[in-house]
Amino acid sequence: MMQDQDTHRGAGPMTRTRLMAGALAAIAALGLSACGGGESGGGGGGQGPAVPPAASEFFVDPSSAAAKQIEQWRGEGRTQDAAALEKIARQPVAIWPTGEQGGVEGEVSGVMSQARAAGRTPVLTAYNIPNRDCGQYSSGGAENEGAYRDWLGAFARGMGGNRAVVVLEPDALPQTLTNCEGEGQQEGREELLSEAVRTLSQAGGEVYIDAGNPGFVTDVGKLADGLRKSGVEQAAGFALNVSNFMNTDQVRAYGDRVSSQVGNARYVIDTSRNGNGDYNGPDQPTWCNPPGRALGTPPTRDTGSQRVAAYLWVKEPGDSDGDCRGAPTAGDFWPQYALELANNTPGA
Repeated sequence: MMQDQDTHRGAGPMTRTRLMAGALAAIAALGLSACGGGESGGGGGGQGPAVPPAASEFFVDPSSAAAKQIEQWRGEGRTQDAAALEKIARQPVAIWPTGEQGGVEGEVSGVMSQARAAGRTPVLTAYNIPNRDCGQYSSGGAENEGAYRDWLGAFARGMGGNRAVVVLEPDALPQTLTNCEGEGQQEGREELLSEAVRTLSQAGGEVYIDAGNPGFVTDVGKLADGLRKSGVEQAAGFALNVSNFMNTDQVRAYGDRVSSQVGNARYVIDTSRNGNGDYNGPDQPTWCNPPGRALGTPPTRDTGSQRVAAYLWVKEPGDSDGDCRGAPTAGDFWPQYALELANNTPGA
């Protein structure tokens, strides 16, 4: 990975099975709220914003890794740590369906059912493009373009025409535009992404094409061209800062520049871990589970900007960026890191 890209490559898919039965009871048991009061807070760098109860339309997964960890810690008597982790568990976080054994339709359908029962909008991340992550920490994806189209079709059937926010293929377009620093061919990516936009939009998706972050594709004109080829005009817009740590003001300035070149398209920002901004210390790589980070602005549509469609938590805080700094494999939940993020964030 090139240092000047300064981006996360380990946004690994969530592999936990989510069941409908007992979902809402689990929310009550944990004391979580999908519709509590509170303001969204600030999004700049420095000290992270206080985290109030979720106050957005988005679905809170009652069987998230953080919620399960809370239950375990309470059973072990770690009540203080469990309380801290509620800062994560009570917030709506994107769900990354995998369906690696052909089960993506059922997985998506289950999430949609839970969200409907809760009266909320789910946020999903589609992350299965061929040659995913250029063979790096989160390598994998569909075997070929045909398999990917089949996977997208199953994903769309699982949505069943119901509304969902969908973040499309983190890193796929930015890696293509920067010639992919790992392994795997990237030809035809924009066309494939454009097909995905159409498929998921027709299924009810509010689709945002991932466009990296200010440190990834520095040529805004090149990024805008890639977004146009990837179908941004048919999408709801684009996504920024997915699985990264750059502060919201920095990302918004960049996003506005990109938006101006693609018809003033709207965009969403992943604020899940950017409460203290990005890491500038000596340890490398800077994007992989960096120390001293904090939770950012909770998910909300109230962004104060006509161009910023929402702040989202696309990366579940605590999910590893990769096996660095003693962390587990990319995408696996790392309780120690989740607790650090929570403890670094003010608020009850």
